[in-house]
Amino acid sequence: MSVPTITLNTGRTIPQLGFGVFQIDPADTVEAVTKALEIGYRHIDTAQMYGNEREVGEAIARSGIPREEIFVTSKLNNGFHRPEDAQKAFAETLEKLGVEQVDLFLIHWPLPTRYDGDFVSTWRTMASFADDGRAASVGVSNFQPAHLARIIDETGVIPAVNQVEVHPYLTNEAVRAADAEHGIATEAWSPIAQGGVLDDPVITEIAEAHGVTTAQATLRWHVERGDIVFPKSVTESRMRENFDIFGFSLTPDEVGRISALDRGEDGRTGPNPDEFDYIPD
Repeated sequence: MSVPTITLNTGRTIPQLGFGVFQIDPADTVEAVTKALEIGYRHIDTAQMYGNEREVGEAIARSGIPREEIFVTSKLNNGFHRPEDAQKAFAETLEKLGVEQVDLFLIHWPLPTRYDGDFVSTWRTMASFADDGRAASVGVSNFQPAHLARIIDETGVIPAVNQVEVHPYLTNEAVRAADAEHGIATEAWSPIAQGGVLDDPVITEIAEAHGVTTAQATLRWHVERGDIVFPKSVTESRMRENFDIFGFSLTPDEVGRISALDRGEDGRTGPNPDEFDYIPD
């Protein structure tokens, strides 16, 4: 099955469906990523804070799949925003993944209440990773429209992607509009609201009409809207189910009905990026 790709503003392409490894124990990561690659996933999303970069790299190396056929993303740990720390942390990411170049590297959170509110110098450092070729593209995660405006205005460098919480109960339209205005691709984390949307009657009705599961209908909704999505599961049947979303389409009316389920801030399952200030010990 062929997964559609999206062309980033860097000219690079990214598979629209990927495999996320958030909250997968490092001890289980090699097996999970290996199975995902066997199923057909060619986009793996990890992060320094997930603690499983090395295992992701091991699975990729063992797979025998040419490196250029696998799109790998990682993200900067919240504790390493200062430029010198970011440089060291990025070098460690490359070492752990066992690669000379990562396809995409993101600032994980803006942390506007930390580091004297300075995420701009962090972004300049990120841009240097693309300049020296160690990152094919760089971007951000959990950036609000004001955060995007600031880094673009002060550096002139536009992120390739913005990875944010998006699902039917938090459609995050203001962020998606800001991304679109700047030519930034939107990536959706928590795409099924941690399972919270799976019993929704509207999504259930639409899924039944297509003979698919509510998870498949929800993931297809993301794809129809043009976002990049990477569900996470360590269960092989679920991994296959999540991958099997390209044999049907939703009508514009069905997409609209699911979008209308938006609850705004009340639908958020994760932290608000304007307030989140967590730094790991």
